[in-house]
Amino acid sequence: MTETVAATSSEGRLGRMVTTVARQREASLVAVMLILGVFVAVQAPQFLSVSNLVPVTVLASIIAIVAVGEALVIITRNVDLSVEAIMGLVAFSVAEILSRKALDAPAAMAFGVGLGLVLGMFNGFLVSALRVPAIVATLGTLSLFRGFDYLIAGGKQVTLTELPPGYTDPARWTIVGVPLFVLIAVAVVVVTSLVLRQTTFGRQVYAVGSNPDAAAILGIRRGVVVFTVFSVCGLLSGLAGVMWGIEFGTINAGAATGVTLQVVAAVVVGGVNIFGGSGTVVGAALGALFLTLVSNALILLRLSQFWLEAIYGLVILLAVAADSFVLRRLRRTFTGRRSR
Repeated sequence: MTETVAATSSEGRLGRMVTTVARQREASLVAVMLILGVFVAVQAPQFLSVSNLVPVTVLASIIAIVAVGEALVIITRNVDLSVEAIMGLVAFSVAEILSRKALDAPAAMAFGVGLGLVLGMFNGFLVSALRVPAIVATLGTLSLFRGFDYLIAGGKQVTLTELPPGYTDPARWTIVGVPLFVLIAVAVVVVTSLVLRQTTFGRQVYAVGSNPDAAAILGIRRGVVVFTVFSVCGLLSGLAGVMWGIEFGTINAGAATGVTLQVVAAVVVGGVNIFGGSGTVVGAALGALFLTLVSNALILLRLSQFWLEAIYGLVILLAVAADSFVLRRLRRTFTGRRSR
């Protein structure tokens, strides 16, 4: 038991060191975004215009909300590949309900968020209770949720004209000049960050990701923690799905296709260690903003969007390689200090 406590303490100190490195990556990411802004603005001055940045930040805020949920899951040494399917199913379900006038707008949006929570809980049950590896479980539910989406859609789409008048207006609302969607994303990031830093549950999330076996011996209920983070990820994906429907208006069964790759890329480029145990949701949100700016820059510079998928893949590979390298170096350094 004493050895386990010592090992957990060591893992905790190592995790804090990795988190410090992750925060340095956040600062580096901000610097890169500033450099990118200057470079693209020289070639395309409209890049820094309000008319361009507002829709970019609105879209980035939707991705950032999902990235926050994904970050929680990855910190626990898991991954949720079904987030895009949850978003798509929620977006279409809410639009379909509104087009049929089955519920009013607030009730339909609440239903969408609740549906996301239920789907996240299903993922959490598969991983925590049935012990299905997260990558296998969520790959399966990615197809399951998307298939169900196509089934209820029946090949049709819900157009803007079928939605209640003014339903999509919140995507363009601002408060003191800041888009409403951005403020919602900031609120999600701040609340989640405070929970991770200031609560017992937050410390348990990092403990489970740092050393699951030691955490269990110390009385941390790994299954409960994993179930909770998957549930939160589903809830946030549901919220993002509702916002996606408001942003785009016309929705079909393929809504949000490809978002998972962007979300995972945002999380890892933002400094969340893919091996679990360290990282921040602030970094994940910054990663979402960075990748959305890159996508917009490619459009303004008239470069092929085919590069975007390659960039996402390259970002993931480089971030994982960097995390692996840093972790090995820190472990070597830490082990050397303990042996003296």
